[in-house]
Amino acid sequence: MKLRRRDTETFSLSFLDVICCGFGAIILLLVLSEFGQPVQIEKSREDLEQQLKALQEELFAIRGDSTRLERELKGRVDKLTRERLNLAKMAGEASSIRGQFSASRQEAAVSNIVENELLAAYDELQQEQQRLLKASRSRRQIKTDAVGGIPVDSDYVIFLIDTSGSMQGNHWETLQEVMKEILDIYPRLKGLQIVDDNGKEMFEGTRGKWLTDSSSQRTQIVSRMRNWRAFSDSSPADGIEIAIRNYWSADKRISIYVLGDEFTGESIQASLDAVDRINRPDAGGRRRVRIHAIGFPVGGGMTPFTNIRFSALMRAMTERNDGTFVGLTNVKVCAATIDIMGTRQCVGAN
Repeated sequence: MKLRRRDTETFSLSFLDVICCGFGAIILLLVLSEFGQPVQIEKSREDLEQQLKALQEELFAIRGDSTRLERELKGRVDKLTRERLNLAKMAGEASSIRGQFSASRQEAAVSNIVENELLAAYDELQQEQQRLLKASRSRRQIKTDAVGGIPVDSDYVIFLIDTSGSMQGNHWETLQEVMKEILDIYPRLKGLQIVDDNGKEMFEGTRGKWLTDSSSQRTQIVSRMRNWRAFSDSSPADGIEIAIRNYWSADKRISIYVLGDEFTGESIQASLDAVDRINRPDAGGRRRVRIHAIGFPVGGGMTPFTNIRFSALMRAMTERNDGTFVGLTNVKVCAATIDIMGTRQCVGAN
């Protein structure tokens, strides 16, 4: 079929239009790909930098928070450690308090038992004292009820005197009278000595030496007694031990007179055992020394309990050591004492 000229021209123009459009599309693609890509890349790079900057800021913030949290955690751990230590310390203190409370309850129970036993012993002592006082009236060699019933077969005598405040404040004048009466029942001694309840001699420089008995020596002893001030712990056992150790001799008959009003030591039994160890009996059963005791009554400012303990201790000790215990009841008690020119004077005696 033959095309007409006009149709041919129209087809040629259409074909050229298509070709031009194709070239235009290609050129547009080239423009878009060559010139549009750098713009997108630059924009993407800027976005990435902003994101990186934001992430870095977040990282720094996180690191700051982490450091702060670590400090807080460390502080809390330290506080927890201290609290645990305090808790352990408090638990230890609580355990110690429980132990002390338990021990106190046990000691209180023991004290009640001991006190009851001592009260019973005191009643027994009162009965024994009355018996001894009655028996003493029939003995010619005894000149006073205060020393009734005491054997006087010794050639050497040691006075062991409680020099505590209760004795010096309440019984010091009576004590001097009792010492005179005891010395009166020994017309002539081969030796005598005066020590406090800690074993220290009244006359310095005479340890291990006997004082020569004479009228002037006895007068000097009583005179020195007026102003004798020596420390006392009101526990005669240690003084007795020292006296036996310093003055005992196998060829001498010795008596120790303990004069006091209270016992403040920890244990009666321990004191008895200590004296038993040093004052051992010989083959015939006789102790090294006789131990006698004169007990003075409760004075002002002292507790009856320590007075009862002294009576219980010395009653048992004199029985074990071939001696006699006498408890005085009718003695003068001073309401107060005053010091006049270095000499004690009793005020308000009853």
